[in-house]
Amino acid sequence: MTVTRSDLANAIRVLSMDAIEKAKSGHPGMPMGMADIAEVLWNDFLVHNPADPHWPNRDRFLLSNGHGSMLQYALLHLTGYDLSIDDLKQFRQWHSKTPGHPEYRDTPGVETTTGPLGQGLANGVGMALAEQILGRHFNRPDHEIINHYTYVFLGDGCLMEGISHEACSLAGVWGLNKLICFYDDNNISIDGHVDDWFADDTPARFRAYGWHVIPGVDGHDPEAVKKAILEARAQTTKPTLICCKTVIGHGSPNKAGTHDVHGAPLGAEEIALTRKNLGWSGEPFEVPEAIYRAFDARGKGEQAQAEWKERFAKYRELFPQDAAELERRWAGKASPEFDRAIADLIAEFRKDPPKIATRVASGKCIQAVAKAVPEFVGGSADLTPSNNTRWKEALDIGKHRLMGNYIHYGVREFGMAAIMNGMALYGGLLPFGGTFLIFSDYARNAIRMSALMGLRVIYIMTHDSIGLGEDGPTHQPVEQVNSLRLVPNLHVWRPADAVETATAWEISVKQERTPSLLALSRQNLAPLPHSDATIAGARRGGYVLKDAEGGEPAGILIATGSEVELALAAQARLAERGVAVRVVSMPCVELFDAQDANYRESVLPSKVTRRLAIEAGTTALWYKYVGLQGAVIGIDRFGASAPAPVIFEKLGFTVDHIVDTFQGL
Repeated sequence: MTVTRSDLANAIRVLSMDAIEKAKSGHPGMPMGMADIAEVLWNDFLVHNPADPHWPNRDRFLLSNGHGSMLQYALLHLTGYDLSIDDLKQFRQWHSKTPGHPEYRDTPGVETTTGPLGQGLANGVGMALAEQILGRHFNRPDHEIINHYTYVFLGDGCLMEGISHEACSLAGVWGLNKLICFYDDNNISIDGHVDDWFADDTPARFRAYGWHVIPGVDGHDPEAVKKAILEARAQTTKPTLICCKTVIGHGSPNKAGTHDVHGAPLGAEEIALTRKNLGWSGEPFEVPEAIYRAFDARGKGEQAQAEWKERFAKYRELFPQDAAELERRWAGKASPEFDRAIADLIAEFRKDPPKIATRVASGKCIQAVAKAVPEFVGGSADLTPSNNTRWKEALDIGKHRLMGNYIHYGVREFGMAAIMNGMALYGGLLPFGGTFLIFSDYARNAIRMSALMGLRVIYIMTHDSIGLGEDGPTHQPVEQVNSLRLVPNLHVWRPADAVETATAWEISVKQERTPSLLALSRQNLAPLPHSDATIAGARRGGYVLKDAEGGEPAGILIATGSEVELALAAQARLAERGVAVRVVSMPCVELFDAQDANYRESVLPSKVTRRLAIEAGTTALWYKYVGLQGAVIGIDRFGASAPAPVIFEKLGFTVDHIVDTFQGL
């Protein structure tokens, strides 16, 4: 059998429509429309090894328009990854390796979880940036061990999302020439032809960002696609957008070019007509052996990786320390020096307890540990002085200047978070980035994706409450902390002093599959009375900060952040009245909830039902700790513009109100 490029592309189309039809669910339009582009890229250019999906120097392929997941699954299957025809038959089924949208860790060869449009594109920017940062740091003349491309497929929906502007603007500024994106310009979205809601001059838009743009490429002409990729790869100073005109659902006689083929199975009758139209005679899920042989990338991939391993072996001989450091980073392990640095810092904070804002304490942590964590890549969404995210020795990344470790993201919270995800996915870097806690709402979906993928990223969110004062309710987070606590697999820290802040950094850096978010104060906070036991407790997310004197407590005060100081003062006032209570600090409720039942019972004994939680935020979450017999002092309204002490007093965050509320229980 003589195999043509059309045959190869049609294999992608047929496998996609068959799997979607069997599942009675999915999006056949994009896989059928982009099949020709994918076939050229994967067979002629993509450097990868199906036997080792994590080979560090592989090209990265990201499907930002992730609803077209069957395109990627078909490619992975055909090229030799551990994804069988039976896996394709289980498309969108319980615990299958082929979920509805590509999911990182679930499917070998999937580099990132996509589906929320535009984020895969932003992840690609992060990966391309990571490749440049690490390459410039570790490559040596005649010894390039990090040198590859990042390819992204994207659609109209990705470009309508605002994150595409945030991320692509930065990619142009940075000059990420190894980032090559394919725009599936099919003029269709779910609602139909996009002319009435997406009439941008996309090529002009990307030229304005500083990209190289190749417009008007026929996405169904393999030679035109190949020529465009060669032109893109010749670029040395700019990322490239290849604008491919395609027909959604290409090959379907009755549905191609319409929104009907976007997000629903073709149906048995239309599939039969499509098979005939494509000249495909096989049964469902049946692929000729000649096509498998033509797609099989295992031999090429193994050879490419073997050649790279030889280069890396020579590199290790010449630069043993660099090689060992790079391998440590790729393994995602904290360095031994980090433990010493953070231990020294905690000891310093205990020896001379400072009364400082936790954002300042966080800045001191970053400064102290940066030398011990060379994989740090910090940044801020235009709030560096407020977030305290930059250390003295940091090197700024800027316009066509990528030999650095600090990023000024500009006012781009969502783009920052998604780019950080891309860097974390790439490996070898530990990204952290800052903004005000109130603007976590802008970054929210990317934070959620960090948690969903289990990425080691750290979010620094300062100005954590009404304590920021005069800026008023637009900038005062009320619901943000508790809403973020609802995100599975996200550690949300609200430390109460410098020691708890250092502990939060210690635990966050050591996480391997859980992102962390530090909610930090603007105002100064008094140091807490720490001991070895309280620090050990802080590492567990919640602990007895100061117990009741003289026996069993009559009740428990639970607090976080700036309100812990108030709880201690209330404890002293209650003691004067003959009421002995325990104070529990709960800097990270997720970590506390993960402790064993015995530990949790030791901190919050079930027999002590007289409980009061205190936090300058919404109250609902706290009832799982205080129960129906307890109470919560919080804020279930928006804040106000006034000096912080005035706002705290007016909204009930005073020792008198805490004491009165507790005694009323």
